[in-house]
Amino acid sequence: MNRLAKIGINNLFEAILYIPKSYTNSININSLDKNIINEGSIKVIINSKTKLGKTLKFQAYMPDFGEFLEIIIFNPKPYHNKIFIQNKELYITGKFEYKYRIWTIIQPKITKNINSITMNFNTTKIQNNNLNKIFREVISKESLNTINLDAQTIESIFTIFHPESNIQYLNEFQENNGLFGKYLEAIKFIEIYYHISSLRKKRYYFESTSILDGNYKEFIKSLPFTLTNDQTKCIDYLSKKLNSHIATRCVVMGDVGCGKTIVILACVMMAYPKKSILLAPTTILANQLYNEAIKFLPKHISIGLAIKDNKIVECDFLIGTHSLLYKNLSSFSLFMTDEQHRFGTNQRFTIEKMLEIEGKKPHSIQFSATPIPRTMALIESNIVDFCTIKNLPFKKDITSQIITRNHFNMLLEHIRKEIKNNMQIAIIYPLVEQSNTIAYQSIEEGLPFWQKNFDNVYSTHGKDRNKEDVIEAFREKGDILIATTLFEVGISLPRLSTIVIVGAERLGFATLHQLRGRVSRNGSKGYCFLYTNDIKKERLNDFIKTTNGFEIAELDLKYRDSGDILKGVRQSGMRFKYLDIAKDKEIIQKANKMVENTISKYSYINCNNLTNI
Repeated sequence: MNRLAKIGINNLFEAILYIPKSYTNSININSLDKNIINEGSIKVIINSKTKLGKTLKFQAYMPDFGEFLEIIIFNPKPYHNKIFIQNKELYITGKFEYKYRIWTIIQPKITKNINSITMNFNTTKIQNNNLNKIFREVISKESLNTINLDAQTIESIFTIFHPESNIQYLNEFQENNGLFGKYLEAIKFIEIYYHISSLRKKRYYFESTSILDGNYKEFIKSLPFTLTNDQTKCIDYLSKKLNSHIATRCVVMGDVGCGKTIVILACVMMAYPKKSILLAPTTILANQLYNEAIKFLPKHISIGLAIKDNKIVECDFLIGTHSLLYKNLSSFSLFMTDEQHRFGTNQRFTIEKMLEIEGKKPHSIQFSATPIPRTMALIESNIVDFCTIKNLPFKKDITSQIITRNHFNMLLEHIRKEIKNNMQIAIIYPLVEQSNTIAYQSIEEGLPFWQKNFDNVYSTHGKDRNKEDVIEAFREKGDILIATTLFEVGISLPRLSTIVIVGAERLGFATLHQLRGRVSRNGSKGYCFLYTNDIKKERLNDFIKTTNGFEIAELDLKYRDSGDILKGVRQSGMRFKYLDIAKDKEIIQKANKMVENTISKYSYINCNNLTNI
């Protein structure tokens, strides 16, 4: 029977992570040093008491040392008078200090566990004395050796649960008000090591419905441009993954404008003569991808578009939106998702399930233009494969600037100049309607000004049923688009040179980067203006220093709570209590490497390798 099940502990890793909140040092003090604070337990005899306001003082004698002691109790309770009785002999525990020519102790504890150290745990479900006994039995050097830890980590964890083995640790724990140094690092390591090990156990392998080994190299040669090194590496990597009887699950991360579309089309060629399907989040994106496929794929590849109520036609490559979730799909050996973060796990699973054949799965590739931090990718790589595209086909020339109301005339002059040069402007507002809680204008309040002072002004927002039609119309004949952040997702507007983001400090780095990525799509000069009432925002100053999406992801990690950014990395539901993924990269790398070594040596990690718990 699991003796720690009542407090939610099911294995050795979870036991290790159940750290004592404090320790009570009741080891008898053998000698008193007037130059230091002496901690432990001493036998005393109470002589008298004095009450001064909310302070109770007891005069006592320490017979083992022949010295007098003053016991000070702040905000005393009635039970103190019942415990500290004149002429009573008892053992008290705490910090003994020599001050003003007398030994003193403040707020001592009465102890019956003489000459021992007690771990105090944050639970009442199991008696503390029993917990001390169980943890000392469970967390032994023998049990720690079963989970492939290095010697220093074993020694540190052993000390945490056997503090009597290292009194120096106990003293420093008290001074630091908790874990510190190598002991904290050991617990951080266990936390991420256990998490990565658990992810590995969740990684399933299925037989693929087809081995995809189509000739994609001729397609690459036919392109009117040269691929970047990262595009080439990613395509080659995916070709090896698809040419397998194991169904791949891969996430392709690329910065905004890195050329993921060509990678998608190369995958279609790898699959051919088998069929491919691509799920896009919006009709605009689906149409964009369809037009790119028509433009670049060989003429013998038939391409279908399924949006809204369109019927699915027989084709080699089908592009569709959420409407695909409600179609009857089959015979597709490759399932791809663009802007994968816009779809829930269940939505992707629904289509994968439709494409499943007798337990065999289609190959699955998810494309994302929202890079995640390197350390997060390292963690998530234990449950899916990762491929990154960092090089851009052309260097983006975007000037980013923080502006306030004092810059408004300059902004208007810039907008007029860009429109005169046949360029387009997007102005992103935080709200559709007026709000009493946000100190910025809404679309409702700002739109009349732009309509009054400029021609060809279009406006849309997330709840607008016609938003995709509005953006299409703006692309063809608009000058200014007034919108909300719905505008962030992969929309291609070649003439868009300027984006103005109102209340920029309210948005996360990923959203800001996606919005900025809408300009300079073809290498032309671009501008991003971050309008704020808080010019001192350090986040925005850091943001404007780089246009690299992977650097932006690291900044995101710097400024946000790592538990929040992870949301459990991503499906596990775990928040780290001790580990900070922004600061503890070396610990994460060490844990990941050790998991790899353990798996290669033992084929799996047994997280339930427990006895006596």
